[in-house]
Amino acid sequence: MGLFETKPKLVTVLGRAFGCLVCGHAWFWSREVKLNSTGAEFFGLAWANESAMGLICDKCGYVHEFAGGNRPQLWTKKQGYPDGAE
Repeated sequence: MGLFETKPKLVTVLGRAFGCLVCGHAWFWSREVKLNSTGAEFFGLAWANESAMGLICDKCGYVHEFAGGNRPQLWTKKQGYPDGAE
């Protein structure tokens, strides 16, 4: 799914294991998602809009968006979830 990614990843959010809010699946593709605003689009400044991390569920395709400083952490199958993840 991702341009350079070869496999989906496990995700933690604020130290907790994250699952899809629709189907409960644990594997996600990630990509940057632009948070477009009407004003910026109108003046041709869409490139200046903020972005968020988009997590796309590998099973159902639902897109979860995370903006701000506490972005989700991605983990490979080999790494697994980190110690202490609930």
